[in-house]
Parts: sequence; structure tokens; C-alpha cells
Amino acid sequence: MAREDKDKRRDKDRRKPVAPGGPSLLAAQTPAVVTPPPRHVYRWDLDKTYLKTEFDTLKQLLRSAFEGAAAKQSVPGASALLRELRAGGGARICFISGSPRQMRRVLTQKLRLDGVEFDEFILKPNLRNMLTGRFRAMREQVGYKLPALLAGRSGLPPETRETCFGDDAEADGFIYSLYGDVIAGRVKRRLLEEILERAGAYEDDAQRAVTLAESIASGEAVQRIFIHLDRRSPTSRFDRYGARLVPVFNYFQAAMVMFEDEQLTAPAVVRVALEMVDRFGYTVEALRNSLQDLLRRGRLRRTTARALAAELTEGGIPQLGALPSARELLLSFATRVRQLGDVPSMQIPIDVPIDYLAALEADLPRKGKKRTDIAPPL
Repeated sequence: MAREDKDKRRDKDRRKPVAPGGPSLLAAQTPAVVTPPPRHVYRWDLDKTYLKTEFDTLKQLLRSAFEGAAAKQSVPGASALLRELRAGGGARICFISGSPRQMRRVLTQKLRLDGVEFDEFILKPNLRNMLTGRFRAMREQVGYKLPALLAGRSGLPPETRETCFGDDAEADGFIYSLYGDVIAGRVKRRLLEEILERAGAYEDDAQRAVTLAESIASGEAVQRIFIHLDRRSPTSRFDRYGARLVPVFNYFQAAMVMFEDEQLTAPAVVRVALEMVDRFGYTVEALRNSLQDLLRRGRLRRTTARALAAELTEGGIPQLGALPSARELLLSFATRVRQLGDVPSMQIPIDVPIDYLAALEADLPRKGKKRTDIAPPL
């Protein structure tokens, strides 16, 4: 009887309509779901870029590894900025961090607590590196981050633009700039191989980076790079990377540059500023100083600052801040912005070909190297 039932089922399957070259007519008639490419990709480092993390000593490293999600602190304005980028629609949010994979649960929990959504989360396989004797890879960043970035870029059309966020604690400015120039075709294979070798990348990581670089559609993908000056590095340290890279002391500055780049609206910029005031104790004077610093460095046009101030009027305040204290703060800030006089501007770094071998020697951190280039607080 079992054999007879099996034969009947087989005969029934044979009578189903089959599309030429396909399994069934019904399946062939079902339209495939096509996911459109993202409008813009935002790539974020985590420690010292999004999270206020200290890992310069073993004690600090252990504390960071064992503290819970609620105990971790975000950099002022970072979560608000990420929420605004997501709310704009069509954005892909990607995190890539040197933190070990074992911290995924607590880190993703922290992002959820902050209301931050993301599409990709890459953490370093440090346990595997340790067990396989790849001890150099536990600290080396270029051979880890560059292939991961290129893999994330794979499959995206050339016209998809990207904005990258990092910090000055390691080599984010170098890596993101190299990433952008590799995609643009300005870094040839031989130079890339030499960079990876000098950076201390393992051979398999280097080969993966080279293979990915040659498979990606060429284009001017990386539109902007922001480096959060967690260690108060002088902004001139990053001049070699040109105008694309903007060092910022806080995320209100990043939001203002993105407003000029038409990546954010004026209300979005103000919501970032309000979070910094409400949750982190920033004052109107501190925001004004941050704005003046951008103008002084030639990183923002005066017309952009005035365009933001023009939005902050009695008629425009309700949509930007309903609470009386918020309305008063916004009006006061607008007044301060309008009062800004002519600020002598420095010359913006010129976009010239980057000497990556020289940059590598200057910017990759060295064990035991004492920092003497610390800028005063803004």
C-alpha cells in the first residue's frame, strides 16, 4: 500500500504544469522581489566614534568588556545623528568595529536602547585570532577593516555614495581614505599590496583585500569622511587627506557639514543639537563655538550657518522644539549665529594625491608612542 501511495504522488507531481527551463508554472509566474540599492551608505566605527570607550590600559579594557549595555555611554549627539540619517529614508547603516565578536549581544543591545537601527554589524574575530596564533591581527587594523569595507561595498552600484565615521585613536582616517581611493581606482594593485605588507596585514587578509578591490565597480563612492577627535588631535594632522575628510570635535559639527552637503535638513540638525544640550549638558555658547570653529577652519560656508539660523524663528520653532526651554534655547542660538562676525578662514586642505606610504608611517599607531599632539578642548 505504501508503494502504491508513493507512485500516485509521483504521478500527480508529473501532471503539474512545468514552465520551460523552470520548476513549475506557478513559481515562474511569481515576480521576484527586487530590493533597490540604498540611497546612501553610512559606515561607522564603534569605540570612541559612537561609544565613549577607554581601552588604553588593561583595566580599562576589562571594564569595557564586562560592563552591561545600560552602563555604556554614547558620544554626545551620535545616537541622534544616526536616528536622523535613518529617518531620511533609503539609508544603509553599517557598523565595523575592532571589538571582539563576543561583545555582539551587549553592543547590539546598547544600540537598541538608543533607538539606533542598523543593517550590518561587523566585529573582529579576536578569539579565533588568538586560538590560531594570529596575535598580530588582534591589534592590526588595516588588514582587518579594509577587506571588511570592500566586502560591504561589493554588489553596490557605482553611483551609491558613502559617508564614513571614525576617530583619531587608531587609523580610521587612513583606512577610510584608502578605501575611497581604492574604489575610485586611484590606488593600483602593486601599491595596495605594499601598503598592506607595511601595515602588518597577514597574507590571506591582504590577498582578500586585493581580490575584492579588483572586483568592485569603480567610482567616486566615498563622499565624506568624519573623524571624531576623541584624543583632541590637531586638525592639521589630517590635512594630507584633503577636503573630503573633516575632523570634528563633536557631532553638531558633523551635522552642520552634512546640512551643507544636503544629507540632513535644518530640523534634523537642531534635533542633534537638542540631544547634546538635554542629555549631555552642552550650552548655546558651546554650540556657537563649534560653529565658529568650522567657519574658522573653512569647513563650512557662512551662508550655511545663516540658512540654519533663518529656520529658527518664532514661526519655525514649534516644529523644532515644543518645550519652552527648547524654544528659548533655539531662539538664543539663532541670535548668536546671526551675530557672528567675519571669521578669518584658513585655507581648506587641497585635494592632491595622497602619499599613502608616508601617511602610513605617520598615522598608524605605534606601541608605546607617546602622544604630544593633543589639542586643547573646544
